[in-house]
Order: sequence, then C-alpha cells, then structure tokens
Amino acid sequence: MQFSAHQIATLVGGSLEGDPNVMVGQLAKIEEASSGSLSFLSNPKYEPYLYTTQASVVIVNADQKLDRPVQSTIIRTKNAYSAFSTLLEVYNKMRLEKTGVEQPSYIHPSAKIGKNVYVGAFAYIDKDAVIGDNCKIYPHVYVGDHVQIGNDTTLFPRVCVYYDCVIGAHVTVHSGTVIGSDGFGFAPKEDGTYQKINQIGNVLIEDHVEVGANTVIDRATMGSTIIRQGVKLDNLIQIAHNVEVGKNTVIAAQSGISGSTKIGEHAVIGGQVGVVGHISIANGSQIQAQSGVNRAIVEEGKKWSGSPATPYNAQMRSQVIYARLPELERRLEELEQLLLTKEESK
Repeated sequence: MQFSAHQIATLVGGSLEGDPNVMVGQLAKIEEASSGSLSFLSNPKYEPYLYTTQASVVIVNADQKLDRPVQSTIIRTKNAYSAFSTLLEVYNKMRLEKTGVEQPSYIHPSAKIGKNVYVGAFAYIDKDAVIGDNCKIYPHVYVGDHVQIGNDTTLFPRVCVYYDCVIGAHVTVHSGTVIGSDGFGFAPKEDGTYQKINQIGNVLIEDHVEVGANTVIDRATMGSTIIRQGVKLDNLIQIAHNVEVGKNTVIAAQSGISGSTKIGEHAVIGGQVGVVGHISIANGSQIQAQSGVNRAIVEEGKKWSGSPATPYNAQMRSQVIYARLPELERRLEELEQLLLTKEESK
C-alpha cells in the first residue's frame, strides 16, 4: 500500500513542509527508517535522528524547531504521537481487511452470520450462534452453541469460545485464548476425593475489550463472569469463575484473579499479581507487579505493593530496611559480643 505525503497530511490534519508527492509504503521507527518509510518524532530524546533518518516522511509536533535542514518531508500536527497512532490504526485495519467464508469451515445451519463477515478455514461455528456484522473469525476458531458476538469483533486463530458466552462489539481476542472454560469448582468428599461442581453460568464480555494471547476467562458457576467495557487484558492471564472486572481496568501478563472477586473501574494491575477470591478491589487501585492481594482494598485510588500487598509508600520504606538487614545483624552481633565481654570482665 502506497500513500503520498499529501494524503497522509490530509488524514491527520497536518501541514506539509517538503515534497507533497513523495510516496511511502511502510511505517518505521525514526532511527531505523529507510527510504519509502513513514516515521514520527514526539520524544525529544530522539530529535537527533530527525537530521539523519532516511525516512521519506516524518510527522512532528507543530512546535518542533529545525536547527538545520532535513531530507525528509515534514508533516506538522498538534500531537505527533496521536497522529501516528491514528495512522497505525488505519494501516492495521486495511491490512487485516478480510471478508467471505473460506473452505473447509463449518457453520451450523441455525447460526446467524451478519454482513461482511470473514470466517477462516477450519473455523467451527456451532448451532444458534450469532455473529455480528464485520466480524472476523480467523482459522481454527471454535464458537460454541448459543454464543453471541457483537459487531466489528475479531477472534484471532485458535480462540475457543464455549457455549452460551456473550462477547460485545469492537472486541479483540488474540490467539490461544479460551473463554468460558469451567471454573475451578470441586467439593471435597469424605473419602478424600473431590466432587466436581458443574459450572452452568457463562462469560459476558462487554464492548471495546481487548484480550491478549493465551488468556483464560472461566465461566461462572451460576450467573456470569463479567469483563466490563473498555477492559484491557494482557497475555497469559487467569480470570476465575464469577469474577467481575470493572470498566477500563487494565491487567498485565501472568496475573491471576481468584473466584468471585470484584475489581473496580479504572484499576491498574501489574504483571504476576495474584488476587485471592471473594474480595473487592476499589476503583482506581494501582497494584505493583508481583504483588499478592490477600484482603479487600476499600480505599479508592491508592497504590499497593508487595506480598501481602501493603500501601506502596510503606512497602518502599520497608524495602530500604530489608536492604540494611545484613548490616543491622552485624551490628547486633557486635553489641551482643560487647555485652558478653563486659559481663565476663566483672
């Protein structure tokens, strides 16, 4: 795909300096760009590359000063980073544009498929499933019976959506993710074995959610496991049965949320965080990577760290003390030895 500098400037609402007809066909970092590339500059740290880059077109902030001539065509915008993000979105949408049903694939006669849908080879769409308009179901995806998927949603290869689950509009689910597998429910029996508790609920994912690769969201025992609007989940996350994740919360890789826990809105949870079950986490909570949350967080907008998790500032002070423990131990041993020596000299 080739675009002229003039077309790009029009798309991002920028002003041109240089050749408006120069063509670009790829996006690249300013320090790595070659001829025919489009790049951007927003971080002053990378400003020296503006004068050495081989990029044909560079997007910069409107107030960017040029200390010397540049060989690239310049596009000035109010926010270069935001403008480049817009171009990335357009580029990615064009690259992933697919429609039609590839063969071999299976769509049950009772399934309802919307307009402009793509179904890749070896995909399987079960009975009474509903697929909205402009959805993309990539190869080897399984969509179970009675599943509902909203408009403009994408399921990448090998996503598995179990029966009765509901996925909203403008949702992206990356490869290997499983939605609606059984929650971890087993009751101990007198003979030491376990009785499986059947999980008869579902998973409800609202609009504008993104789920990373190889993440698992378990179905509820009863009711729904709920991922609210705007949530962003990284790769390799475990969301257990009957969990609720609040609007616009983000969770980083390798975190695990135990059953029936309710996470508030606009929370930020770092990588490898573990959260026990049947608690709530307040709106706006920020939990540092590798923390262990073993009790409810009721104060909104607070930072937490450590295992068990404590207020962030207290944890930072504690880490300073931990680092000094060997020295404190040595001084304590010296004091003990001094006291022993004094006692023996009496």
